[in-house]
Amino acid sequence: MQEYTTIKFRLHPTAEQAVLIEKTFGCCRWLWNRMLEDVEEFYAAADQHYIPTPARYKREAPFLREVDSQPLCCVHQNLRQAFLNFFRNPGAFQYPRFKTKKARRDAFTVYCRQYRTGPSVRLLGNGIQMPKLGLVPATVYRRPLSGWQLRYVTITKSGSGKYFCAAAFGYEAKGVEPAAVTAEKTLGLNYSPARFYVDSQGESPVLPDLAGSRERLDRMRQKLSRMERGSRNYERQMERIRLQYEHIANQRRDFIHKESRRIANAWDAVCVRDTDLAELSRRLRHAHVMDSGFGMFRECLKYKLERQGKAYIVVDRFAPAAKTCHFCGHVNEELTTRRRTWTCPSCGAAVCREVNTARNLRDFGIREAGAA
Repeated sequence: MQEYTTIKFRLHPTAEQAVLIEKTFGCCRWLWNRMLEDVEEFYAAADQHYIPTPARYKREAPFLREVDSQPLCCVHQNLRQAFLNFFRNPGAFQYPRFKTKKARRDAFTVYCRQYRTGPSVRLLGNGIQMPKLGLVPATVYRRPLSGWQLRYVTITKSGSGKYFCAAAFGYEAKGVEPAAVTAEKTLGLNYSPARFYVDSQGESPVLPDLAGSRERLDRMRQKLSRMERGSRNYERQMERIRLQYEHIANQRRDFIHKESRRIANAWDAVCVRDTDLAELSRRLRHAHVMDSGFGMFRECLKYKLERQGKAYIVVDRFAPAAKTCHFCGHVNEELTTRRRTWTCPSCGAAVCREVNTARNLRDFGIREAGAA
């Protein structure tokens, strides 16, 4: 089975390379907007859907010839895929929108083509070789394994002005034996706004200092509000705020990958409830539900378990995991959402809501795996 792994590293382009990268960002954004505009005009005039190719615009926009043609072809493919997704499922995918310079992330993709002289994109020890850009210096902290083939690279620019490259490699994955789902090696995870999660053993992870980072960000915003917009001090403070945003994102991402890897290596199956985080965020407005990264944590945990042949079990969000007593199985219909601890009216056991929910998620998941 073909699998893909992405290695992301930071680029250190020269001044000339940085100018060409910025031109590529601008050309891709201009081409997307122009093709989308022509699609709408052609549909209004002829009642047919047609996306022109990038070669059509090079005569009227000669600046498109200054950059590599591969990113422009990817823009055409991305717009075509965006329309296909919208037509197939309008409820899940939005209609393609125009890109603005300030509201969109700068990025472009270059596919690796095989020629007689070798591949068009090569990852070297001190950087990455790309068409028209040449050898771009980079900090490559991880090397691809033997048998990995470079498929494409995506160049991005962060809000703080740093350039990054995400190199996607394809390889033939070896078949792994699926692990058996047993009660001893199965873990239940219940989302907790205060502690990120509570597992079926009553434990919670050691969280990074995101609260302290958010407080520093709030102080930076307050200081920015007293500055004159457009001044030199205003721009310097904005740069500090961008770096702080990036620092918080790096803290969250580092914690999520380390914690998901620890759980995937230690357990053979993990049971997680299909919680609607967007709805929960609307109900708990001051809990930073969307900033916690629990959705990303579930996705990382899922693919890391599946690559090891282990089970990632999703329990229905409407299952009575919180109201069911783990000790006797009694369902307490009178339990409110505000009560953190309660006493079972059937067996008299003292129940901690979050630990009890995690244990019930584990039991529900084991029964679902057995039924499947």
